[in-house]
Amino acid sequence: MNRVLPHLIDTHVHLDVEAFDADRDATLARARAAGVTAQVLPAIARGHWPGLARLAAAHADLYPAYGLHPVFVATHADHDVEALDRWLDEHPAVAVGEIGLDAFVPDIAAGLAWDRQRDLFHAQLDVALNHGLPVIIHARRALDSVLKALRARPGVSGIIHSFSGSQQQAEQALGQGFCLGFGGPVTYPRAQRLRRLVAQLPGTALVLETDSPDQPSVSHRGERNEPAFLSEIAACIAALRDAPVDEIARLSSANARRILRLPESAVASA
Repeated sequence: MNRVLPHLIDTHVHLDVEAFDADRDATLARARAAGVTAQVLPAIARGHWPGLARLAAAHADLYPAYGLHPVFVATHADHDVEALDRWLDEHPAVAVGEIGLDAFVPDIAAGLAWDRQRDLFHAQLDVALNHGLPVIIHARRALDSVLKALRARPGVSGIIHSFSGSQQQAEQALGQGFCLGFGGPVTYPRAQRLRRLVAQLPGTALVLETDSPDQPSVSHRGERNEPAFLSEIAACIAALRDAPVDEIARLSSANARRILRLPESAVASA
């Protein structure tokens, strides 16, 4: 049995999606029992914002982010970015997200769909600047394009979710004030380049995430992922860095609190 760790923050959980409809409260209870004291919930589409807002309002340890996910580019309307700008005027959020670029899914990786992704991403970065909010970025096989957009907006900071880039790309992101999110993929022994990167990065770069219900760790391969498993990711990163697991828990949570401006209560011991 894994030892419960103090004050873990899961910086990326899609707790509002259908996969959790049958046992959302139980999922929350398991996460809290496993030491997860805060969860950040990024949105994927405009239609999800109201439900996500209600969910976060009902639980003090849930923190919403609102945005338009690039994988669902075909569902986003032309006026959704303007709607996001207005929504953030009236609804507290810790970030604009999940936003970004995806060059992995063939149907959206070229032509007009790619242009649409890029336009939505750039517009949402501007919304984040306008509201003084950090961003949570999806960058799948598109890190160079993402970093180029960020260089054009030096006031933007946040988290690059599920980071899988090179050491050079990591250094560029860190130089622009970003933290890097690591989750289930780092637990797979075959992910040697990713594991070497995690072992070498400065401690101030790291935040933890599950991306629940997706990207389960190796011990839960083929299962629905959930935030209660975050301690396994912390333990894996601690082993890779030859550090005490409690240190990784405290450090990553302090980073999350700093970059997302979470309240003291989110990581009381960090």
